[in-house]
Amino acid sequence: MSQAGLERDLDSDPGHAGSVLCQEFRRAAEVVGRRWVVEILWTLHEEPLRFMQIRRRVPGLSDRLLSQRLQELEREGLVEREVDTSSRPVRVAYTLTTWGRGLEGVLRQLHEWAHQWA
Repeated sequence: MSQAGLERDLDSDPGHAGSVLCQEFRRAAEVVGRRWVVEILWTLHEEPLRFMQIRRRVPGLSDRLLSQRLQELEREGLVEREVDTSSRPVRVAYTLTTWGRGLEGVLRQLHEWAHQWA
């Protein structure tokens, strides 16, 4: 079947989102495709971490860029800040949200693929 024929079949399939799916996929790829995002998400997949813990586990990532990416990931609903006011100084940790945890399987597969590919 030609590419055009395949696209027509997919577009006529009521279970297929057509161009909406492409836009959603593009949006998701833009978010996780930003520099350092995958590394930050991978670092957070095991446990909540404080800013400097993330910074130490992701070599080459500047404080400024880490701060910027964490804010972006918060806005996207993938990471949340946990503020512990019971200690002095106040402690802030970052953790994956339910949406962020939804990427764990994809990140794990990417991690495995990267080791096989390298």
